[in-house]
Amino acid sequence: MPYLAPQNAEEAFRFLDRNRPKIIAGCTDYFPSLQQGETHQDLLDISRISGLRGINRTDRGWRIGAATTWTDVVRADLPRAFDALKLAAVEVGSLQIQNQGTVAGNICNASPAADGVPPLLVLDAEVEIGSVRGSRTVALSEFIQGVRKVDLGPGEMVVAIHVPDVVNEATSSFSKLGSREYLVISIAMVAAVVQVEDGHLTDVRVAIGSCSPVAQRLPDLEALLKGKSVADLAEMDFKAERTFAPLSPISDVRGSAEYRLDVVTEMCRRVIMQACKGD
Repeated sequence: MPYLAPQNAEEAFRFLDRNRPKIIAGCTDYFPSLQQGETHQDLLDISRISGLRGINRTDRGWRIGAATTWTDVVRADLPRAFDALKLAAVEVGSLQIQNQGTVAGNICNASPAADGVPPLLVLDAEVEIGSVRGSRTVALSEFIQGVRKVDLGPGEMVVAIHVPDVVNEATSSFSKLGSREYLVISIAMVAAVVQVEDGHLTDVRVAIGSCSPVAQRLPDLEALLKGKSVADLAEMDFKAERTFAPLSPISDVRGSAEYRLDVVTEMCRRVIMQACKGD
C-alpha cells in the first residue's frame, strides 16, 4: 500500500495521474470509515503541500486552501459574512477534530449532514480542481452531486475553495439542530447571509442541510424575503410558504422527515433574524 506525502502540487498531480489513490489530509473521515482489519488503496497525503493550507485575500475574494483546517477558519480575520462558516466550524466534532479536519475534506465527503456546506453555499463558494491537465473551477452547488458523490474525475483533486468578494455590510449566521448540543450529526442545519438597509432585506441567501441528499439553497424563499422589513420576519408564517418544497428529508434514527420539515422552517426564521442583528 504505497503512501506518498508530496511537498508540492505538481508531484501530487503526477502521482494521481499514474495511480488511483485515496486522497487524505486530516483523516477524520478516512479512519472511521475503515472496517476492522481493512486496508485501503494507495494513499496520497496532501497535508504537507505548500500553498494548500491557509485563507488568503485575492483580487476577486477569498481563497481557502484545500488543507485548511476548521481551527484555521475560526482563527482567521474574515468579514462578518463568514460568521456562519465560523459558527459551523466550531460544530465540527471536538476541538481535536477541528484541529485536524479540513474544509475540502468536509465537502469531498459529500455527506448530507456536512456542517460546512450550507455556509459555503450562501457565500457562493466555488471549488478549484487541479490535475496534470491544468485546473478548472466549478460552483460548490454543482460539485456535490449526491450522497458521497462529487465532480472529481480521474487524476483530479480539490486545490482550493474560492469565495467571491462580499460587501462589508453583509452579515450571516448558522444553526444546527441535533439530539444533543455538541458532537452530534445534525437533524437539520440552516445558514443565511443577509444585507440590511434601512431596516429592509436587500439581499438574502439561505441554505439548508440534512434535509435532502445534497444541502441546497432555497431561491424561492430568498426571493420572497428580499425587500421585507426585518420586523416582518417575526410575524411571517414560514410554515405556510411553499418555498420549502425542494427539500426531501428522510426519516432515520435522528428524526422523522415530518419533524425535519417542521423544525427547519422555524430554524430559518431564527437564523435569518440572528444574521440581521449582525452580532
